[in-house]
Amino acid sequence: MKFSVCLSTGFEGVMYPIPFATPEQLIEQARLCERLGYESVWGNDHITTQNYVRDLFPGKYPNFYEPLITLAAIAGATSRIGLGTALLVLPMREPVYLAKQILTLDRMSGGRFTLGVGIGAYREEFTAWGGNRVAGQRRGDLMDEGLAALKLLLEQPRASYDGRYVSFRDVEMHPKARRQPFPLYIGGHNIEAVERAARLGEGWLPGWRPLNELAERVLLLRRRAQELGRDASAIEIAPQFSVTLDKTPEAAEKRYMASGLVAHRKSLAYTGRDLSQQVAANLVGSPAQVIEKIGKLGEMGIQHCCALMFPADSVQEMNDQIQWFAEDVIAKLER
Repeated sequence: MKFSVCLSTGFEGVMYPIPFATPEQLIEQARLCERLGYESVWGNDHITTQNYVRDLFPGKYPNFYEPLITLAAIAGATSRIGLGTALLVLPMREPVYLAKQILTLDRMSGGRFTLGVGIGAYREEFTAWGGNRVAGQRRGDLMDEGLAALKLLLEQPRASYDGRYVSFRDVEMHPKARRQPFPLYIGGHNIEAVERAARLGEGWLPGWRPLNELAERVLLLRRRAQELGRDASAIEIAPQFSVTLDKTPEAAEKRYMASGLVAHRKSLAYTGRDLSQQVAANLVGSPAQVIEKIGKLGEMGIQHCCALMFPADSVQEMNDQIQWFAEDVIAKLER
């Protein structure tokens, strides 16, 4: 099992207080994760304040750092740790220049970069970004065209695409990534996301689901990949969980439920997840209880606890949780 950490590039107000981490603290946190042996660090993508965050923090403005630039800075300050996006909002990105950014970051980091993409959690951000230009557009359609275009640009010596939303001709995009095929992970936990991952992804990076639902979708992904003629075992199953440790399960649950992450979960209730399962389905508990949960995740075919979120009231508290998880969970699993 691999473990990685989601940095607070786009989580002020969403999960953390305003303000939270400075750029210097983001870089130092990545260095901490590298020293502790985590697989990778990931950046989240938001561009403007969500409606519910405005209500929670009237008169305050969260600092959202662009994840690719943040990860480039981290690449220069580290030597081993992987870098990823969880998730980059593909419908709000122009594919040609995005491909150039991706490939440049891959090369500049020595092949350490993984791209995770999704449609975005909040449509209000999409409409704020696009205004009248995107009125009536379905983000899933933009996502599908963006994925098709990216695959061509990342893999073909010369690429052309002519879609409803994306169009380019005879683009020669070089150098290509060090890793082939390029590690493109598809985010989202609905059935459409499972289908996209089965069709095009080198990995599937969903948010948490009740564990029975997650197990069902892992099986669905593998079946659909096989039906599409792909090697299902080559698609990494990499869900994103939240982590809260304490000495007892009861103390951990109390700590988790008091965190800012719970308001974020409630704001996404429209996705249909059963919020009564959020403690049971995330890595919340004592170290021993979390180790037991990870064992069950491994049995259902999960290979990577990806871009783990550590809700906290300060950077120091987040760092303490990251270190505790490394020393009392990951280290014991590796023995």
